[in-house]
Formats: sequence, structure tokens, C-alpha cells
Amino acid sequence: MAQKKASLACSECGSRNYSISVGATPKPTRLEVNKYCKYCKKYTLHKETR
Repeated sequence: MAQKKASLACSECGSRNYSISVGATPKPTRLEVNKYCKYCKKYTLHKETR
């Protein structure tokens, strides 16, 4: 099964801080996770980008 790379971008500053591997089949919803942003220096919502 093929895996694709996707990035998690900070919702406040827009920087792409994390990368994840996702399945090849597209999903209707994108992943949203609270992660630490080193540029904002706080925990913010990160959304999946492709």
C-alpha cells in the first residue's frame, strides 16, 4: 500500500512544522491536532496540508 507525505501547518502563523504519512486514498476531512509551534512559542491548532 502506497503512503503519501502531508504537512501539518500552524493555523496562526502558517509555518509547516510537522510532516506525517497518510494513505493514498483521499479522505473527506483533514487532520487537525494541537501541536507546539516553535515560531509562535505556544500550542496551536495545526491542520493537514498536502
